[in-house]
Amino acid sequence: MFDLLPDRLPWFVGGPILGLLIVGLFVLANQPLGASGAYLQTSSLLRRREGVVMWRVWYFVGMFAGGFVVTQILRQGAEVRSGYDALREVFPLGVVIPMVFLGATLLGYGAAVAGGCTSGHGMCGTAQRSPASMTVTVTFMITAIATTFLLHVVTGGQL
Repeated sequence: MFDLLPDRLPWFVGGPILGLLIVGLFVLANQPLGASGAYLQTSSLLRRREGVVMWRVWYFVGMFAGGFVVTQILRQGAEVRSGYDALREVFPLGVVIPMVFLGATLLGYGAAVAGGCTSGHGMCGTAQRSPASMTVTVTFMITAIATTFLLHVVTGGQL
C-alpha cells in the first residue's frame, strides 16, 4: 500500500533532519533531545513526581506510537523482526537471549552512570561542545568498534 516509506531512511536525509531538530529544540526550549531523558521523565510521571517536562513524555510515547503506526498501519502486514537475525544465524537462541540481556543491562547502566544515552551525548552533548559528552562519545565509539572486531574474530568472520 505504501511504497513511499523506504526500509531505511538514507543518512543524508535523516542526518540533516535530526540536526535541524536538535538545533531548533535548543533555540526554542534550550533543552537537549535524548531518549534516556524522555524515559526518565515518563518514569517520573508514572511515579507521580513533580517537575515532569511533558513534551519529553510525549516524545517518549511518540517513539513507540510512531513505530507502531508505520509498521502496522502504513505498511500493513509488515513483518515482525527481532533485529538480531545476524546473531541468530551464528548463535543459538539460548546464547543470543543472555547476550542481548547483558548488552541491554550494560547499556542502561552506562546511560545512568554517564548521565545520558548515546544519542543524547553523541548528538546533543557534542553539539554543545561538552567535554564530558565528547569523552563519553569517544568511549562508546571505541567500545563499539572493539566489540565488533571481537565478534568478527570469535565468529570466524560470520559477523
